[in-house]
Amino acid sequence: MKYKVIYMGGIEGFEAARVELADTAEVIQVEANTDCLNAYIGVADAVIDASMKVKIDNAMVDSAPRLKVISCATTGSDHIDRESVDARGINVNTLKEDRELLQNLTPAAELSWALLMACARKLPQALKHVKSGEWVRECFPGTMLNGKQLGLIGFGRIGGWMARYGQAFGMTVVCNDPYAESIPDFVQSVSLERLMESSDFISVHVHLSDDTRDLVNEGLLCEVKEGAVLINTSRGDIISQNGLLKVLESGRLGAAGLDVIQGEPDIDQNPLVQYAREHDNLLITPHIGGFSPDAVTVVCKRAAEKVRKVLGESK
Repeated sequence: MKYKVIYMGGIEGFEAARVELADTAEVIQVEANTDCLNAYIGVADAVIDASMKVKIDNAMVDSAPRLKVISCATTGSDHIDRESVDARGINVNTLKEDRELLQNLTPAAELSWALLMACARKLPQALKHVKSGEWVRECFPGTMLNGKQLGLIGFGRIGGWMARYGQAFGMTVVCNDPYAESIPDFVQSVSLERLMESSDFISVHVHLSDDTRDLVNEGLLCEVKEGAVLINTSRGDIISQNGLLKVLESGRLGAAGLDVIQGEPDIDQNPLVQYAREHDNLLITPHIGGFSPDAVTVVCKRAAEKVRKVLGESK
């Protein structure tokens, strides 16, 4: 009898996982919501999570007596109650373990740059303007990137790609990352305070942890350079939501581009979403940074390989 593996995520990842585990397990694709996962997790030997939409809490773990491994096709796993799974001896794997594989996966960095460019050139507003039948370019003065300063909070894989993009556009690049293993000569390491005060564009690229939660706090945001642009494609909890709203409303922050917010995916009443509905200086995308079919296929295949290994060892 084959093992049963629950998969949550896009169809490309499902196909990759199904092929990889064809001789080991039946892979069942379920919708990424709590009810659907609860309906199947009782018979699951493994979960491949490429969505991060469902919180895997203590009650869910208790209802999964056969569960041996949760393999995330993402770098983050903060949606999993680690205390509960650790107590059961359930393996939790993420892409943090796969640095070499990740190095050349660039969708998250590319989205970060796209958000930066969209804010710099007011692209959503300009597109809307033309669709309404108007043609007044003076309404949309753009910011030239050449000669401006790009500040990177976190200098891992994605921060490194962002630095290269910034250099290619003629920007001065600074970073703050006390754990950075290697910083190229064209990037200057500075304090977080100096980065916030002096950068024209700021982009956040750190993992969420107890140390980074609210890292960009209200005090730092209130010291941001006048008219700066802030990009966050990491996790919503890294930036103070109240502080961000405050500097957007005051006009001190020129614009922000977010791919992540607190409480996602239940975002309808989120204050940032409500603000974005009425204001053009906040752009929000639905956590699509890593969602490229090319990349999803690669990472879900790798997540399935880890499931195969754990299930094989459990025989």
